[in-house]
Amino acid sequence: MSPSNPGRFISIQLGTSPAVLPEPLAALVLDLIATRRPYTVVGHADQTPWLFPGQRPGQHVSADRLGLRLIAVGIQPGQARSTALFALAEEVPAAILARMLGIHITVAVQWQKASAGDWAAYAADISRRTPPLPD
Repeated sequence: MSPSNPGRFISIQLGTSPAVLPEPLAALVLDLIATRRPYTVVGHADQTPWLFPGQRPGQHVSADRLGLRLIAVGIQPGQARSTALFALAEEVPAAILARMLGIHITVAVQWQKASAGDWAAYAADISRRTPPLPD
Protein backbone atom coordinates (compact mmCIF):
# COMPACT_ATOMS: atom_id res chain seq x y z
CA MET A 1 0.00 0.00 0.00
CA SER A 2 1.61 3.27 -1.11
CA PRO A 3 -0.11 6.43 0.02
CA SER A 4 -0.13 9.13 -2.60
CA ASN A 5 0.45 12.75 -1.72
CA PRO A 6 0.04 14.83 -4.85
CA GLY A 7 1.40 18.31 -4.24
CA ARG A 8 2.54 17.44 -0.71
CA PHE A 9 6.15 17.35 0.39
CA ILE A 10 7.42 14.76 2.84
CA SER A 11 10.56 15.68 4.74
CA ILE A 12 12.84 13.92 7.17
CA GLN A 13 15.17 15.56 9.66
CA LEU A 14 18.63 14.08 9.99
CA GLY A 15 20.52 16.56 12.12
CA THR A 16 19.50 20.20 12.23
CA SER A 17 17.86 20.69 8.82
CA PRO A 18 14.96 18.82 7.25
CA ALA A 19 15.40 17.32 3.77
CA VAL A 20 12.52 16.86 1.30
CA LEU A 21 12.24 13.25 0.17
CA PRO A 22 11.74 12.52 -3.54
CA GLU A 23 9.23 9.96 -4.79
CA PRO A 24 9.13 6.97 -4.50
CA LEU A 25 11.17 7.30 -1.29
CA ALA A 26 8.53 9.58 0.27
CA ALA A 27 5.82 6.96 -0.28
CA LEU A 28 8.03 4.23 1.20
CA VAL A 29 8.69 6.33 4.31
CA LEU A 30 4.95 6.96 4.72
CA ASP A 31 4.35 3.20 4.45
CA LEU A 32 7.01 2.61 7.10
CA ILE A 33 5.39 5.12 9.43
CA ALA A 34 2.00 3.46 8.97
CA THR A 35 3.33 -0.04 9.69
CA ARG A 36 6.20 0.46 12.15
CA ARG A 37 6.18 -1.39 15.44
CA PRO A 38 8.26 -0.64 18.49
CA TYR A 39 10.10 -3.58 20.03
CA THR A 40 8.68 -2.80 23.42
CA VAL A 41 5.24 -3.81 24.63
CA VAL A 42 4.88 -0.48 26.43
CA GLY A 43 3.56 2.38 24.31
CA HIS A 44 2.34 2.49 20.76
CA ALA A 45 4.16 3.07 17.47
CA ASP A 46 1.92 6.01 16.60
CA GLN A 47 3.03 7.78 19.78
CA THR A 48 6.68 8.09 18.79
CA PRO A 49 8.31 10.78 16.65
CA TRP A 50 11.00 8.33 15.55
CA LEU A 51 10.97 6.66 12.15
CA PHE A 52 12.82 3.71 13.72
CA PRO A 53 11.60 3.36 17.32
CA GLY A 54 13.86 1.62 19.82
CA GLN A 55 13.24 -0.80 22.65
CA ARG A 56 12.59 1.91 25.21
CA PRO A 57 9.43 3.99 24.83
CA GLY A 58 10.13 7.36 23.24
CA GLN A 59 13.66 6.40 22.16
CA HIS A 60 15.05 5.76 18.69
CA VAL A 61 16.80 2.56 17.68
CA SER A 62 20.54 2.67 18.31
CA ALA A 63 22.96 3.01 15.40
CA ASP A 64 24.44 -0.41 16.21
CA ARG A 65 21.03 -2.12 16.24
CA LEU A 66 19.98 -0.39 13.00
CA GLY A 67 23.26 -1.51 11.41
CA LEU A 68 22.56 -5.11 12.42
CA ARG A 69 19.04 -4.90 11.00
CA LEU A 70 20.39 -3.58 7.69
CA ILE A 71 22.99 -6.35 7.51
CA ALA A 72 20.24 -8.91 8.18
CA VAL A 73 18.44 -7.79 5.00
CA GLY A 74 21.61 -7.74 2.91
CA ILE A 75 22.66 -4.07 3.13
CA GLN A 76 26.24 -3.33 4.15
CA PRO A 77 25.99 0.10 5.86
CA GLY A 78 29.76 0.56 6.20
CA GLN A 79 30.29 -0.03 2.50
CA ALA A 80 27.37 2.24 1.57
CA ARG A 81 28.71 5.00 3.83
CA SER A 82 32.15 4.78 2.28
CA THR A 83 30.68 4.95 -1.22
CA ALA A 84 28.59 7.99 -0.32
CA LEU A 85 31.58 9.76 1.27
CA PHE A 86 33.73 8.93 -1.73
CA ALA A 87 31.15 10.41 -4.13
CA LEU A 88 30.70 13.50 -1.95
CA ALA A 89 34.48 14.02 -1.73
CA GLU A 90 34.59 14.14 -5.55
CA GLU A 91 32.08 16.99 -5.58
CA VAL A 92 33.02 19.45 -2.82
CA PRO A 93 36.20 20.97 -1.43
CA ALA A 94 37.76 19.31 1.60
CA ALA A 95 37.03 22.32 3.84
CA ILE A 96 33.30 22.15 3.08
CA LEU A 97 33.28 18.36 3.40
CA ALA A 98 34.93 18.61 6.84
CA ARG A 99 32.43 21.23 8.01
CA MET A 100 29.39 19.38 6.61
CA LEU A 101 30.32 16.05 8.17
CA GLY A 102 32.02 17.29 11.33
CA ILE A 103 35.25 15.49 10.48
CA HIS A 104 38.82 16.75 10.75
CA ILE A 105 40.11 18.62 7.70
CA THR A 106 42.98 16.12 7.32
CA VAL A 107 40.50 13.27 6.95
CA ALA A 108 38.49 15.29 4.41
CA VAL A 109 41.66 16.00 2.41
CA GLN A 110 42.52 12.28 2.42
CA TRP A 111 39.03 11.42 1.17
CA GLN A 112 39.29 14.05 -1.56
CA LYS A 113 42.72 12.80 -2.69
CA ALA A 114 41.48 9.21 -2.74
CA SER A 115 38.47 10.17 -4.86
CA ALA A 116 40.57 12.42 -7.15
CA GLY A 117 38.07 15.18 -6.49
CA ASP A 118 38.87 18.55 -8.00
CA TRP A 119 37.65 21.38 -5.80
CA ALA A 120 38.62 23.89 -8.48
CA ALA A 121 35.79 22.50 -10.63
CA TYR A 122 33.42 23.01 -7.69
CA ALA A 123 34.54 26.63 -7.26
CA ALA A 124 34.13 27.26 -11.00
CA ASP A 125 30.61 25.81 -10.91
CA ILE A 126 29.66 28.03 -7.96
CA SER A 127 31.02 31.12 -9.71
CA ARG A 128 28.89 30.41 -12.81
CA ARG A 129 25.64 30.23 -10.87
CA THR A 130 23.36 33.19 -11.35
CA PRO A 131 22.23 34.99 -8.20
CA PRO A 132 18.55 34.64 -7.34
CA LEU A 133 16.28 37.38 -8.62
CA PRO A 134 15.04 39.78 -5.93
CA ASP A 135 11.40 39.39 -4.90
